[in-house]
Amino acid sequence: MSAVTIMSAGRAFTRADLDRLPDDGRRHELLDGSLIVTPAPSPRHQRVQMRLIALLLPAVPAGLDLLAAPVDVALDGATILQPDLLLAERARFTDKDLPCAPLLAIEILSSSTRRFDLLTKRAAYETAGCEHYWVIDPEAPSVTAWRLVDGEYADPVRALGDEEFTVTAPLVVGFRPADLLA
Repeated sequence: MSAVTIMSAGRAFTRADLDRLPDDGRRHELLDGSLIVTPAPSPRHQRVQMRLIALLLPAVPAGLDLLAAPVDVALDGATILQPDLLLAERARFTDKDLPCAPLLAIEILSSSTRRFDLLTKRAAYETAGCEHYWVIDPEAPSVTAWRLVDGEYADPVRALGDEEFTVTAPLVVGFRPADLLA
């Protein structure tokens, strides 16, 4: 499977339907009741994710957790997403999922998820009130970070290649996008 697949059962999918799916190595998400299935991440995607975790983890304040997919983020009963990385208050997690928008959702683009991550997921997180949304593009390499301002993502911070990406919220962190590919 090389592209995002939207499957329909003739009715809206539910959390119960999602919970009954087999663990097949693919990512299963719900978006407004539609089942979204994407392939397992590539080794390159995984390397970028691991390097990003190593850079971010030392900056995570007490009381917050930085977790990697697969972790369900239940934005509502019909939308359950799994960002590549998420940052949220530890106390907000249940044993099953994060039942609200995270403080930060991070997606690492791939050919199969690029449009979905940049448009659909971004809009879902924005609507749900996720305060920060970052997109890592290994092809460029680049990082773009948006923050929620009056209910909309605005003021993007962007760094390309050897440029320094620096933010002070929700983490105080700085790195070069090229370092994620080293």
